[in-house]
Amino acid sequence: MSLRFNALDKLTANGNIEVATTPKITGIFATNVFTLKVAREFLSDEAYKSLVNSTRSGQKIDRTIANQIASGIRSWAESKGVTHFTHWFQPLTGTTAEKHDSFFTIKSDGTPIEQFEGDALIQQEPDASSFPSGGLRATFEARGYTAWDPSSPAFIMEIGNGKTLCIPTIFVSYTGESLDYKAPLLKAVEALNKAAVDVCNYFDKNVSRVTPTLGWEQEYFVVDEALFNARPDLVMCGRTVFGHNSAKNQQLEDHYFGSIPERVYAYIRDFETECYKVGIPLRTRHNEVAPAQFECAPIFEEVSVAVDHNSLLMDIMDRVARRHKLRVLLHEKPFAGINGSGKHNNWSMSTDTGVNLLAPGKTPKTNLMFLTFFVNTIKAVHDYADILRASIASAPNDHRLGANEAPPAIISVFIGQYLSKVLSDVKERVSSKFDEQDESMLKIDIHKSIPELLMDNTDRNRTSPFAFTGNKFEFRAVGSSANCANPMTVLNTIMAETLKQFKEEVDKLIEKGEKKEIAIMHVIREYIVESEKVLFEGDGYSAAWEKEAEKRGLPNVKTTPLALDAMITDKAKILFESNEIYTHEELEARHEIELERYIKKVQIESRIMGELATSHILPPAIRYQNLLSNNIKGLKEAGLPESAYSNQKQILDKISEHINKASDMVEKMIEARKTCNAMTNTRTKAIAYQSQVKDTFFDEIRYHVDKLEILVDDREWYLPRYRELLFLR
Repeated sequence: MSLRFNALDKLTANGNIEVATTPKITGIFATNVFTLKVAREFLSDEAYKSLVNSTRSGQKIDRTIANQIASGIRSWAESKGVTHFTHWFQPLTGTTAEKHDSFFTIKSDGTPIEQFEGDALIQQEPDASSFPSGGLRATFEARGYTAWDPSSPAFIMEIGNGKTLCIPTIFVSYTGESLDYKAPLLKAVEALNKAAVDVCNYFDKNVSRVTPTLGWEQEYFVVDEALFNARPDLVMCGRTVFGHNSAKNQQLEDHYFGSIPERVYAYIRDFETECYKVGIPLRTRHNEVAPAQFECAPIFEEVSVAVDHNSLLMDIMDRVARRHKLRVLLHEKPFAGINGSGKHNNWSMSTDTGVNLLAPGKTPKTNLMFLTFFVNTIKAVHDYADILRASIASAPNDHRLGANEAPPAIISVFIGQYLSKVLSDVKERVSSKFDEQDESMLKIDIHKSIPELLMDNTDRNRTSPFAFTGNKFEFRAVGSSANCANPMTVLNTIMAETLKQFKEEVDKLIEKGEKKEIAIMHVIREYIVESEKVLFEGDGYSAAWEKEAEKRGLPNVKTTPLALDAMITDKAKILFESNEIYTHEELEARHEIELERYIKKVQIESRIMGELATSHILPPAIRYQNLLSNNIKGLKEAGLPESAYSNQKQILDKISEHINKASDMVEKMIEARKTCNAMTNTRTKAIAYQSQVKDTFFDEIRYHVDKLEILVDDREWYLPRYRELLFLR
């Protein structure tokens, strides 16, 4: 019996796991986090004050104070049964990393003790040459450092009966280059803070800090573990490289917001509980559009903490899924023909005086602070659309961008009819009264027994990659498996740069004698004119938009190898170096890393396609081909007329054609891969893998294999079908 049928037999035995419940989330929330409230209990006044100043103001912690903090963290961790600690970081592999050390040590006189000193808290030394470095580190230059990030609180990870203290850190090389996602993000956050505070002080001198905030939305698929293991492509690639659509997929639109299946519901409740313990403030759960697809989303947090929490969430989701004999798929397009998964990044900025800088209020036309930051965001996206596109480029996301469930590769901004009118009035110096929005725009009367519905100042446009949604911008084009830090680093950096330019231009006008408000409005008008071509309110999926975008001069780079070029242009190097985010060498290294990642992803998918075709697809197809052939031969020998077996012959002809075509294309793909592998230039190789391997062979081979799936006897087919993966629980 094949793995497929073994897996199907096991489905009935995969009962629900009992999940412990708590009457209130507040009873468990952040119980495994070293919060400032916990720190108050375990630290001296001096150590607590130092930690607070570092967390809230970015001040460095003295190493002597670090000893006190480390001692307090150890006492707290030990009170919860922790014996080991790790520096938890986010290298450029796309996953998290950790190396566990115990508190246990032996003194020089042989006395065993438990110890955790400031030096161990502040830094460790992982092997930098074993992580992607883009040539910054070689095998003989292995030293790298992880350094404590006090802005993100320590937490305890529970795995089975084990508990580990996790210290969030950045990861840098021995020579100081960033080798992770977190270090550049922290630099970008600080760059935005400085630039935004300077602009905020035009309106409010009390603002001393501006913090970017992030609320991500994580989409994912859930499949049975046994069925997952029977699909080598899911195991190796996270997506199905073959698979014919089932008769029913999402066309009835009955899965979205539907009742969550009981087995998945138990899994969701379980991973939510684990998330609450480590302080991830999950708020939303629901069925997504595609069958077996779901989504969760948290309350907004400061961007660096939100990034940590999303990376941690993905790890928790995978681990808890295995406990339930399920597998979670975070790939952007695990199944052809149905919606893929994204990770919408909802971004805004908040001041330390409690103001959301992207909240329009009731009179956005006269809210000069809002207009300033709103228009500057649009200008930043317009000026750096290519770099923003590069920040979400990946082999998995190439399958999704531009499909009918995801934004296109063209970066545009949606702001809605009302705010479009506001910008038009500002640009044209319309002197009409700056009244509040009409009540008719704010309220909908449905029935006398139904409360009035308050409308937002914008509609929603699911086809827009960068949409204003009331008091924030939603960067919808980010892929589901991506680390949020990369797009957030770029977004915060381009915003910082644009705000700096804005202040320079306003100050020049003020120096020439213009009043501050007039100078600000003058530059705002200029920015509206300069960036209006990036605004688009229509259907981003339409062919007409591609033509219109081309007329406007907007970039439409559909493949990762070419999209990544934007990261190493002179414009990008000036942008990132002037804001002290990346050096030229770091940018070149990251470009190299992303190209290598692309090559390896496509290479692995190509290999698994060849392996599956050779060992899983063609053998049963050939057996069924022989069965039909022998049956036709028998009917002929029995003297029956050709009409008695003409249909069988047609099926046999089709099967033979698809077998031959699939086999031939696989051999040609292997040769194309060999040609690509001989190339020494990474960019050239990536482009070749995209054009000569992926684009030339993947869809063609899939077409013939998928046709065989519906022609070959179901009992002979080894791979679990879409109807089984997506609908069986």
